[in-house]
Amino acid sequence: MQNMHASLTKYNLNLKVSTPVPSAGSFKPELIEMLIKPMLHFLRETNSYIMVNAYPFFAYAANSDKISLDYALFRDNAGYVDDQNGVVYKNLLDAQLDAVNSAMEALNFSDVKMVVTETGWPSVGDPNETGAGEENAAEYNGNLVRRVVTGGGTPLRPDDHLNVYLFALFNEELKVGPTSERNYGLFYPDGRKVYDVPLSLTAVVNRSTVG
Repeated sequence: MQNMHASLTKYNLNLKVSTPVPSAGSFKPELIEMLIKPMLHFLRETNSYIMVNAYPFFAYAANSDKISLDYALFRDNAGYVDDQNGVVYKNLLDAQLDAVNSAMEALNFSDVKMVVTETGWPSVGDPNETGAGEENAAEYNGNLVRRVVTGGGTPLRPDDHLNVYLFALFNEELKVGPTSERNYGLFYPDGRKVYDVPLSLTAVVNRSTVG
């Protein structure tokens, strides 16, 4: 990252350099001094962002007996209270993102901003991939767009507007692994829609009005 940034600067290319990390409650202790702190220091010094790949689907599929589907899909729910600070979370994505924010704050890097570089929900999955399905995928991504275009930041960073990239535009039919890995797209490879998702504030408002 440092070498890439140096090369870009050499040729007067003012581009941000970062790397994605998974959402987690804390950084692995053995990586903090050798990797995490230098990386966060670099991001701070270059005014860049930490990039987070956050997938509520994986957390729900692995813990569907403990996590409600309403909580994972941004539906109305009672929420979960953080035992450490008393904050009430109404959806799993916010909780995952604040897990990273909390981990950075513990290392005194609370000023480093965040971008969600991947999040999504599969429209098809294997029998053991609880929650995978077209209806849930459409609801997750639709409610995610509504959350981003109408809401503020996370409970720990309410003033930091969410910057989120959906994964993915197209299904990846040649990808290996579980069936879900090939079915995160909004479109099939031939251009047909897998399902409808509002992708603007106007579309969100219109859908809410119709509903």
